[in-house]
Amino acid sequence: MRQEVRLAGYGGQGIVLAGQLLGKAAAIYDGKEAVFTQSYGPEARGGASSADLVISDGPVDYPLVSRPNFLVAMFQEAYERYRPEMAPGGLLVIDTDLVKPSADEGPYRAVPATRLAEGLGKKIVANVVMLGFFTAVSGLVRREAVEAALRASLAPRLLDLNLRAFATGYDYSSGEGESSPVLSPAGGEEKGEGAVRASGR
Repeated sequence: MRQEVRLAGYGGQGIVLAGQLLGKAAAIYDGKEAVFTQSYGPEARGGASSADLVISDGPVDYPLVSRPNFLVAMFQEAYERYRPEMAPGGLLVIDTDLVKPSADEGPYRAVPATRLAEGLGKKIVANVVMLGFFTAVSGLVRREAVEAALRASLAPRLLDLNLRAFATGYDYSSGEGESSPVLSPAGGEEKGEGAVRASGR
């Protein structure tokens, strides 16, 4: 199994940290091989940035992401820039507060990560809310592995908030938070695991 993941947003949004946490969870706490690379470009803060991961059950023979099987978009410009590079049949995950997919977009998963983070009192943890949601809907890495990576990586004063942010995103995927639909091209809903209803803005 070789899976390519691209997390994309704007500089300063914590995209790189989310990618590092996911890679650490896979490689150290979930028994997989993982390679992490990041891209800032000239717009290090405020413009599109990305964090790329290759996760595999065996040795990674080529470390770069070329056709991501998973794209997490937390910024409109990032969605528009990186969506054409996705592998056919890949899973798109978006922050509904910051990304509006094109009218012909295929099925995708959506979470109001920024709004949920604000509800926790800190908009800055939207990246970890999204990490929790992505962990649940992708199935690439175990929940316990990502939580272990959070505990190993964050200062004690930040840990409780970030664990709550991760749990909020994870639970949202199954309707334990708000409901999390699988959305279809017309903006309608496809009933499936964890799909309850389309959440309003």
